[in-house]
Amino acid sequence: MIITPLAYLATIAIIVAFFAFLDLKTNYKILKYVPAVVLIYALAMLLASFGVFEQNAQIHHIYKLTKTNLLPAMLFLMLLQVDLRHFVKLGKSLIIAYLLAVFSIAAAFILTAFIFHFDANIAAAFGALAGSWMGGTANMVAVGSALGVPEDAFAYALVVDSVDYTLWVMLLLFLVPFAKFFNKFTQSEETLAYLGAIGCACSMGAKKYWLLIALALGVSLFSQILATKFVILNATTSMIIFATLLGIAGSFTKLRFVNGSSEVSTTMLYTLIALIGSNAVIENFSGLGMYVFAGLVILLIHALIMIAGAKLFRLDLFSISVASLANIGGVASAPILAATYNKSLVSVGVLMAIMGYIIGTFGGLFVGYVLLRLV
Repeated sequence: MIITPLAYLATIAIIVAFFAFLDLKTNYKILKYVPAVVLIYALAMLLASFGVFEQNAQIHHIYKLTKTNLLPAMLFLMLLQVDLRHFVKLGKSLIIAYLLAVFSIAAAFILTAFIFHFDANIAAAFGALAGSWMGGTANMVAVGSALGVPEDAFAYALVVDSVDYTLWVMLLLFLVPFAKFFNKFTQSEETLAYLGAIGCACSMGAKKYWLLIALALGVSLFSQILATKFVILNATTSMIIFATLLGIAGSFTKLRFVNGSSEVSTTMLYTLIALIGSNAVIENFSGLGMYVFAGLVILLIHALIMIAGAKLFRLDLFSISVASLANIGGVASAPILAATYNKSLVSVGVLMAIMGYIIGTFGGLFVGYVLLRLV
């Protein structure tokens, strides 16, 4: 049994390093269908469920302290990759498709909550899931922390995210050959290949990890100080909002050219996932099938709104599909879908997915608080 804070953090670090290594250095098929974050969470949760981590005051304190300090640091680094100036170059149809995807996902979550009558914990968990489906896993962690999602309920959100997202990717890839029929139905013009020249705030050169870590921790401290002075709903929500705003501000400076922010923020994200899993003790997965089905209902409502919007605004299948997957799948899958239409459009998928880093936190918080009001 692990009873000291140092042994606890060392175990968390080993779990994260092991799955990060598998993700980067191996070609195991399981990692294509079950993301590393899910495996990290699952192993940490299993260790907690089998009593490997003693739930004493010292471990609980180091868990809370590490999570509180890492969360705003991760958000700040993640948002340095955003370049809002490139987003406006996407063109009218792609921007409409993206905004339609965000709106339809939010509406789908709220409508589904009316159907399934979630309790408070599950409503908060689905609010965190909304953060993921408007942005990414990092947004899910941020929104879940702000909404106070119990570690056990967070597991449901992760499983629903993994299962339903996989099915959604398969469906969107299956539809690619039928693009011309869909475009004829909506009377749209296909997206022009010149958009492939659009990029993101990516950088080249040496990776300055220590500079980024020091800067991110400084921003984390500053965000926490601001959160004590200016409270928005609660201290955690305030901290997350301030870190997000500082990250957006940083993306307009030369900081966006400092290479390595993606790797450092991903490492912090994996660590946060492992920390949350280490505090989740689940006796059973009662009702999991119903929640997976609820996720599918959300995707169905989202799809119907997207199709109606495509008909109304004359959007092509590429635009609405990539906009949808940029939200639900993020930067890992949207470029792949874009490439199946035209390899020159990969950067469009990347840019849309990165924009979700901003939208996901605010959108997830909005949906989460609406769902909690419906309980």
